[in-house]
Amino acid sequence: MIIGIGTDIVKIDRISKIMKRTPNFIKGTFTEEEISYFEMKKNNPETIAGAFAVKEALSKALGTGVRGFRLKDIELRHDNLGKPYVVIDNSIRKAFGLNKCKIHVSISHSREDAVAFVIIEEGV
Repeated sequence: MIIGIGTDIVKIDRISKIMKRTPNFIKGTFTEEEISYFEMKKNNPETIAGAFAVKEALSKALGTGVRGFRLKDIELRHDNLGKPYVVIDNSIRKAFGLNKCKIHVSISHSREDAVAFVIIEEGV
């Protein structure tokens, strides 16, 4: 059963400007593993915008927005084929009763935008 759906659209240019204006944006928002992935991708704003959109989309799927946890508590990873998935901190799992759930993630880009879609499925 689906217990949450969230989507987010991020302007890639906005993320690029934030990266230039706010040096601590990356370290304050993303985990070390995510930052390593970004470095492997040459800190491409499109990649970072997609990752940010995932965090926002998941917060919307939870129904709270970013309340009661930090964006760093949501970590975007990729499998060997590049498929995105998220790992969430145990504090989020406990607070939202997500111990036995599956989180589905999809990310897409255009020249201007990055979009992420998240589904939280119960009992998987």
